[in-house]
Amino acid sequence: MRFLKSDSRLLGVLLVLAITQLIGWGTIGLPPIVGRDLAADLGMSLPMVFAGTSVLYVSMGLCAPWLARSFARHGARNVMMAGTVVAIPGYILLSFAREPILYFAAWVVLGMAGSATLSTGAYIMLNEVAGRRAKNAIGGLMLVTGLSSSLFWPTTSFLSGLLGWRGTCLVYAAMMLVINLPLYAFFAPRPKTAGDDGGEPVKAARPPAIPKSTFGLVVAAITMNAFVNFGIGAIMIELLRAEGLAPAQALAFGSMLGVIQVSARGLDFLGGGRWDGITTGLVAGTALPVAMLLLMTSEGATWAVAVFILLYGAGSGAMAVARATIPLVFYDQAEFAKAMSMIALPLNLASAISPPLLVGLLTQFGSRGALGLTFVFSCATVLILVLLGRRRPQVAAAATT
Repeated sequence: MRFLKSDSRLLGVLLVLAITQLIGWGTIGLPPIVGRDLAADLGMSLPMVFAGTSVLYVSMGLCAPWLARSFARHGARNVMMAGTVVAIPGYILLSFAREPILYFAAWVVLGMAGSATLSTGAYIMLNEVAGRRAKNAIGGLMLVTGLSSSLFWPTTSFLSGLLGWRGTCLVYAAMMLVINLPLYAFFAPRPKTAGDDGGEPVKAARPPAIPKSTFGLVVAAITMNAFVNFGIGAIMIELLRAEGLAPAQALAFGSMLGVIQVSARGLDFLGGGRWDGITTGLVAGTALPVAMLLLMTSEGATWAVAVFILLYGAGSGAMAVARATIPLVFYDQAEFAKAMSMIALPLNLASAISPPLLVGLLTQFGSRGALGLTFVFSCATVLILVLLGRRRPQVAAAATT
């Protein structure tokens, strides 16, 4: 916690981002809760409904390279304000959808907004304020944002029961207008110019070149884990129902996921600089295939579902931190920003493909189809992280000892 005590400005930024990221990620999680209502109202299949989330991630990925220049030129605050303004008509458009075309158009708009406001923008803002302390700041932010599903799945269920899914979309548009936008406008930091406070110079000494093959392994590990985490997260309720759980029981188990994910992120956060993203990934990543294998072989036993939620929640929660911090092992601040921009496209494409593909497997082959594919991807991720550990730069390896 030293980085918080030493900079009250950073604490203020973390509070702003905690609230806005919690709302941002929570409000786009509509399909897992109201997917069947959407399918019935719009005359679509359940896999087509989940494809809306895929459209969101494709839009986010395609916008990422263009927005990288905007972040550098205008700063995270201004870009995130603009993205919030774009999100408002996105939710309104979704609430008026009566056909698939308008439904998918709404997700395109929300994806454009998300590319400016979700995760990447938050990490850039933290980097603007915290510099080299951004790793711990990211971990601190993830402690809160991991609660998005635990808070907003029940919230979406309650609001949709009270107002319908269309009314829920309008409530979420209002939250963007009256909560997120003012927080960015009045409390988020304006980007500092070089030399404002005697901080670090903009240009640092060039680090040793990292082989392109290493970057390829980083991209592969992050992308495959994103496929697993975003896909399982999107279909969790349906997956548990396929295992024989009642709807209310599936929602209760699913809502526990966020709390467990936050707990795992908390352990990594409390570790401070004692280990890097690769170490976090290796430990956390090993829990994922074990969780998949257990659920596949348990025949839906309640105790096995509980252990699955525990293992998967802990592993996926810590892996979220690893995905954001593994590039820090190999790249300095300037190169980290470029690397994250390049990673954004495959990461978001994997996140886009995963939910409809897994829900399709779930529909056609049951839970074993979805779990089998994610098991293979999880095992491959661990193997790649082992290879990356052997390529860890000497300076990074020394920092973890």
